[in-house]
Amino acid sequence: MEEINIGEMISQYGFPIIAAVGLGYFIYYIWSWVTEEVDPVISESHMTLIALIDRIRMLDNDLIRLRTKLDMILQQQEMMKNEKDNNADSTTDSTHES
Repeated sequence: MEEINIGEMISQYGFPIIAAVGLGYFIYYIWSWVTEEVDPVISESHMTLIALIDRIRMLDNDLIRLRTKLDMILQQQEMMKNEKDNNADSTTDSTHES
């Protein structure tokens, strides 16, 4: 097997050619690494992110429903308290008039 001597290659082909081949290999290596290892992980995390966003929306809708129910209950309690106070006032007014 022949040993590759970079000095001989540079003297035979020139530095710009050897640098271009080296950079081409580097670009190919990075591209293959990204498509084989990074893309599947990104796709998987993308699906996980979509699922989390859906869960957050569902929780937000649940919180809105709960807040609406709580507001309705508080309004009913306030109305009942006001009616009770009005009934108590009208009862005390009628006893004082007699």
